[in-house]
Amino acid sequence: MTHTKLSVNINKIATLRNSRGGNCPSVTEAAIKAQQFGAEGITVHPRPDQRHIRYADVYDLKPLVTTEYNIEGYPNAEFIALVMNVRPTQVTLVPDPPGVLTSNAGWNTLLHAQFLRDIVAQLQAAGMRVSIFIDPNEEMITASLQTGTDRIELYTEAYASDYAADKERAIAPYVAAAKCANALGIGINAGHDLNLQNLAFFQQHIPQLLEVSIGHALISDALYLGMSNTIKMYKHQLALHQS
Repeated sequence: MTHTKLSVNINKIATLRNSRGGNCPSVTEAAIKAQQFGAEGITVHPRPDQRHIRYADVYDLKPLVTTEYNIEGYPNAEFIALVMNVRPTQVTLVPDPPGVLTSNAGWNTLLHAQFLRDIVAQLQAAGMRVSIFIDPNEEMITASLQTGTDRIELYTEAYASDYAADKERAIAPYVAAAKCANALGIGINAGHDLNLQNLAFFQQHIPQLLEVSIGHALISDALYLGMSNTIKMYKHQLALHQS
């Protein structure tokens, strides 16, 4: 069975730090500790207004991430220059223009095919794996094949929102999307609003799920449970069907 890696998004650590200035809590220390506690990747999503992760943080984290470094963001010129300098393990392209509160939609890979193709090729030529943030839409996933992307990241907000009311209905489009991606040979990541309540069910139903990126819920849980315990609990959820 596929081992699903847990990448911890530390944006919320930066949000807390920025609320008071200074360097407490430290995003670099959070990344070091998260990996020591079992995280298999560190994710950051710098935005143009630097309201949480700053571009300086992205550079500071580079030598400290010994697992996999995943940088998410909208591929404007500044972002592309950043990742070309840092050279993370993976770049996740997200269609969130400046000003949005959080990521709220996947790419239209038909409309933006050439734009994405050029960026994907540039990043891959520099040795980075590329993932495209995308809705569980088979047409968009099929079109993503033409971009040359290595992976897609399934946008899971709809699943998380509908899970409590009807988890079978909530997971259905994601199962279809995963089967489509698998048939095309595209790797599958997932993220957005996954948590301790809905993660295991999602992982159990998505074939060949390679990675989940979790930030807000995991950092929130860590406030009550401690980061070490929380990371272990999330990894346990990912391992349930393999036991």
